[in-house]
Amino acid sequence: MGERIREVLISEEEIHGIVADLAARINRDYAGKHLILIGILKGAYVFLADLARAITVPCEIEFLRVSSYRNQTEPGGLEVLSDLSRPLEEYDVLVVEDILDSGKTLSAMLRHLSSKHPRSLRLCAFLDKPSRRVVPVEAEYTGKQIPDEFVVGFGLDYAQRYRSLPYVGILEID
Repeated sequence: MGERIREVLISEEEIHGIVADLAARINRDYAGKHLILIGILKGAYVFLADLARAITVPCEIEFLRVSSYRNQTEPGGLEVLSDLSRPLEEYDVLVVEDILDSGKTLSAMLRHLSSKHPRSLRLCAFLDKPSRRVVPVEAEYTGKQIPDEFVVGFGLDYAQRYRSLPYVGILEID
């Protein structure tokens, strides 16, 4: 099986603008709150790093490692590979995710995090594919809606490859 980047969907420059816009909204909404960003590994690490540097309100960072794709292009069941190392009761939690697709994975993760009783729980997704939604999940902060294409780059992968691309591209899979 071969694959290649068919087209650049979101340029590096556009990514910087999206991140700056999201950070400005988060700064406004979380002023004076006890914010913790929870990045979903591995896909969100690049987005989280850029977003955290652009956020000016004090915040802490944690990671949750889950798996649902297992080298496929369709999500499977959620498996928590590495959970959080602290309680969340005193925090306003903002989950930072690379892409909101079917909603299956994020719905399960939000239920998991909600069971830890944070002060508030919201979602920030860099990309959103609303046409693929099968579970009703909405992000309070969305970078960009995209068409139903398999995308890679800026942390997004296919079989653990392409994460380091500085742009988001549409992957052509043979």
